[in-house]
Amino acid sequence: MNAEIDDLLDRVRKQQEEVERIQKSVTDLAITGYSRNNEVKVTLRGTGRFTEISIDPDVARRLDAEALGDVVLEAVNDGLRRLGEASTAKFQPVIDAAGTDI
Repeated sequence: MNAEIDDLLDRVRKQQEEVERIQKSVTDLAITGYSRNNEVKVTLRGTGRFTEISIDPDVARRLDAEALGDVVLEAVNDGLRRLGEASTAKFQPVIDAAGTDI
């Protein structure tokens, strides 16, 4: 019985180490999101912190403040969606393994 518990604890420790490694790799990600017509581009880190917002100068001149805000929001939401997808993809092997190992 002790060997089974030791084995279980060892697997849990290894999974925890893998989760920590993946968390670091997610934190190091640089993700780019775009508005529908690529008029606005945003860059964010895996932490969720935005590091850059680029707006096409023609769009900035053409749109009023509300419409420009909507275009920026599209790019921000796209970036967050892409970050979520990238994070899920990185963690999926651990999630799958947890379902079969324990």
